[in-house]
Amino acid sequence: MSPAQQRALETLLPRYGVPFRTTPPDFDALFGRHAPRVLEIGFGMGETTAAIAKARPDTDFIGVEVHGPGVGSLLKRIAELELTNVRLIRHDAVEVVQMMIAPGSLAGIHVFFPDPWPKKRHHKRRLLRPAFVAELVCRLAPGGYLHVATDWEAYAHEVLAALAAEPQLANTADSFAPRPGYRPLTKFETRGLRLGHGVHDMIFRRR
Repeated sequence: MSPAQQRALETLLPRYGVPFRTTPPDFDALFGRHAPRVLEIGFGMGETTAAIAKARPDTDFIGVEVHGPGVGSLLKRIAELELTNVRLIRHDAVEVVQMMIAPGSLAGIHVFFPDPWPKKRHHKRRLLRPAFVAELVCRLAPGGYLHVATDWEAYAHEVLAALAAEPQLANTADSFAPRPGYRPLTKFETRGLRLGHGVHDMIFRRR
């Protein structure tokens, strides 16, 4: 963790962070308004989260991440861009969804480049398995969307099958979806595309 990221954690997390709890907090009070709300799971270093939040000021974003340097990095971006529509939870995403997000409360969920756990013996650790997909769908309002992106082809097909098998979800495309304009290309993704690595977007809506 860099000194700047550590300072951001110490000085900005009390302002923009939401402590983990076992009941849903009052997000209207935390954001100071009632607005459509999007949950982002695993925001990495936060560059995509900040860019989307800046482009969509009428939407509130809840970012969940356990990686300290990533949390510090996004806190720095929030301050630099003077974003008022982002709050962060530094905790395990599964527990956050189960305990802090009320059913039917989200307009959208973003899961961009989740860990593919490529070794076969680790596949059980993959986040987007059917049971957790059902948990996510429960938190979406009718018409809300679930957007997943991955550059790991085998995992992409596994996730696509899990989403397609969920009866409360409808695919917005015939299979994989074109990258929507609101999801910017990251440096990591741009480098991967130059190397010939395909990126797969999946966008489903709750029926």
